[in-house]
Amino acid sequence: MYPFVRMFHQLWRHRRDPPLPLTGVHVSHHRCWPWDIDMWVELNNGRTLTLYDLGRIPLARRVGLIAALRANRWGLTMAGVSVRYRRRIRTFERVTMTSRALCWDARFIYLEQAMWKADGACANHALYRSAVTGPGGLVPPATVLAAMGQPEASPPMPDWVQAWVAAEATRPWPPEMS
Repeated sequence: MYPFVRMFHQLWRHRRDPPLPLTGVHVSHHRCWPWDIDMWVELNNGRTLTLYDLGRIPLARRVGLIAALRANRWGLTMAGVSVRYRRRIRTFERVTMTSRALCWDARFIYLEQAMWKADGACANHALYRSAVTGPGGLVPPATVLAAMGQPEASPPMPDWVQAWVAAEATRPWPPEMS
């Protein structure tokens, strides 16, 4: 089940946080509860993706995206993700999550998120490709940024993000399943 209570808690907890610039970092704190674990008694990889929502939505509010989505009746979707899992997160362990927009192109906004353990080790790191949607399909980031009253120029796309975008462009869709 989706963690609605936890989402509302995060939105409430960060309701008075100051606005962030478009590429500002939102920091939040989370705990791995018993219902987040898998049979190996660690944070389930699928649940990790769900918990990342708890950082992205408050980030979107703080940069002004949520207001633009509501004003224009747009939606927000994830169009791809690449995750590196490096350290286990055990039951009741507390993590610090960082979330930020890295850059954008003509179609997508690229977001970076990470979960950090108390000892400073990065447990996992995600690169998301997100899209704003409207009745006609994808809304170009330039249109979204204009609605937010923000400059349209993206920061330079890091090489590793460019490589991921290029790799994704070669991936067949729909999958070639036999």
